[in-house]
Amino acid sequence: MKKKKTIIKFLVKFFVAYFVLLGIYSIYLKQTQQKSPVFSCSPITQTVAKHTEKVANFLGYPTVVQQSPDELSMLFFVGDIYAIPIVEGCNSVSIIILFLSFIIAFSGSLKATIIFGLVGTFIIYVINILRILALSKLLYMYPEYQGVLHDLFFPAIIYGTVFILWVIWVNKFSYLKKTK
Repeated sequence: MKKKKTIIKFLVKFFVAYFVLLGIYSIYLKQTQQKSPVFSCSPITQTVAKHTEKVANFLGYPTVVQQSPDELSMLFFVGDIYAIPIVEGCNSVSIIILFLSFIIAFSGSLKATIIFGLVGTFIIYVINILRILALSKLLYMYPEYQGVLHDLFFPAIIYGTVFILWVIWVNKFSYLKKTK
């Protein structure tokens, strides 16, 4: 009976947190993205693209990003050659929402939840920028492998990072650990 109650409590907390955070993000996107009179990505997507550009340039990998005139994406150029679009789904916010919903559902102390949430969000954000950078470089060099790289390999990196963070959370900080 206690296991059922724990599972139900987890599911309720997870879905409430997920839909509240997703709702807030959806409102944010509606207020910050625009398709007319010109296309403009949300500020967070622009920031991710600019941070990726700065890291690439710092590493000696000449890149430029600019808003697409035809869609909600930031165009990522390697030198003069277009490499990849950076769209809303590339900015890691939806993955961060999933991550935060999980740690809220498997709660720990308020302090631990806030600190781990912030640290985990930062780690996911940095890994995502490195992922975009590596993907752009590999697609620039090997465009014929776009399907495998974009759809399989690089999602495994970001979701693998989230999974490792979840395991650390459950085993080190959540109240679930204390009840085992």
